[in-house]
Amino acid sequence: MNFMDNKTIINTIESQRVYFSSGATKKISFRTKQLKVLRNLITENDNEILEALSLDLKKPAFEAQLSEIQIVVQEIDHFLDHIQLWAKETVVPTPIMHKPGKSIILKEPYGVALIIAPWNYPIQLLVDPLVGAIAAGNCALLKPSEITVNTSKLIAKLFKKYFDEKYIAVIEGGVPETQLILAQKFDYIFYTGSTAVGKVIMEAAAKFLTPVTLELGGKSPCIVDKNVNIKQTAKKICWGKFFNAGQTCIAPDYLLVEKSIKQELLEAIKQTLKKFYGENPLESKDYTSIVSERHFNRLVGFLSDGNLVCGGRHDISRLRLEPTVLDNITWSDEVMKDEIFGPVLPVLEYENIEDAIKIINEHPKPLALYIFSRSHKLQRKILNNTSSGGVCVNDILSHITTEHLPFGGVGNSGMGSYHGKKSFDTFTHEKSVLRKSFLIDMPVKYPPYIKLTGIMKRIINIIS
Repeated sequence: MNFMDNKTIINTIESQRVYFSSGATKKISFRTKQLKVLRNLITENDNEILEALSLDLKKPAFEAQLSEIQIVVQEIDHFLDHIQLWAKETVVPTPIMHKPGKSIILKEPYGVALIIAPWNYPIQLLVDPLVGAIAAGNCALLKPSEITVNTSKLIAKLFKKYFDEKYIAVIEGGVPETQLILAQKFDYIFYTGSTAVGKVIMEAAAKFLTPVTLELGGKSPCIVDKNVNIKQTAKKICWGKFFNAGQTCIAPDYLLVEKSIKQELLEAIKQTLKKFYGENPLESKDYTSIVSERHFNRLVGFLSDGNLVCGGRHDISRLRLEPTVLDNITWSDEVMKDEIFGPVLPVLEYENIEDAIKIINEHPKPLALYIFSRSHKLQRKILNNTSSGGVCVNDILSHITTEHLPFGGVGNSGMGSYHGKKSFDTFTHEKSVLRKSFLIDMPVKYPPYIKLTGIMKRIINIIS
């Protein structure tokens, strides 16, 4: 594949810096127009997008439409409805010592933003942050994942067709191209991917003191209390875990099940998986493939851990691995040592909720935490005694689909957040401005101070 040469990459970034300096991207009318162009890029080419996702991941059209296209269109529409309000300067109170005066907060773009996207949702996780970058008035350099090669090629083609590269550009490539990009100066970096690469991104950003948002991952736990609807819980867990074949950063990574209901839940999960994907999930048209042979082999290596409850069959020629559930798992097993990122679900049990909370708190803070329980008291206890990027109660994945809830990690699972207004804020610098008048000038603030110390104390006492 022919990628941009080093000189062209550097020149592209420089041309974006020059274009941003022209001030063209700061006009609200310009930003609104570009958001509409972005919407057209998605909606006018949805069939091509679905085809590319099918070639790269064998994504079912319904899953791809839901998670890659509609969620992005919904985000753009939300921004079009609110950008005028969000971009307005904000007037805040002015202390009496600065009267007459006015305090305002101006919303200004950072400049040139770098957005690096992963392969698991290659459209959504590239375009969603871009919506915030455009709305805030930035230029953007986009780096899609080279692993989903067909989608990457399509992204490069479409953005070149719909946008001027001095405003929004796409650079394809692998590690060498990414390293060259990271060696350049940006005004903001937004990265979605693994924790290990997140550390590399942060190190590169530190050289220029560039602010970053890191959307990472981790082992997101799913607690199942005994006080639940078993069949409904099983259905939601199976859908959320095996959507996109488990290749989702917020997929439940392991179950923590109250001991007394574990067997009943496992049986319900087995029956649910049969309903979802049939007797032979490897043949199901509603099930996604693993992205690469390297990822496939890593996942298959987990199948020797614990006891197989269901699944386990696999076909390397089609990169397909059945939805798999493993019981009798311990933290010393390989499957528990890192984020799984695939259709393998380990099951651990607990006898009291304090034990479950202790297990979660002994490990790095996860990107998501799932709680299944009818008990509001138990829900609140878990919420008050654990830390995670986000929480979803009695459902899976759904908390990321509302533009009114910010999405992001904490600790090892990331820093910063986005979605809805939070995306606008992420790519916006809030510039504080205090505007004073020449009418009054307090003499007590000027030297010599010795004679005015008493007066100042009295003024402070009056103010306070």
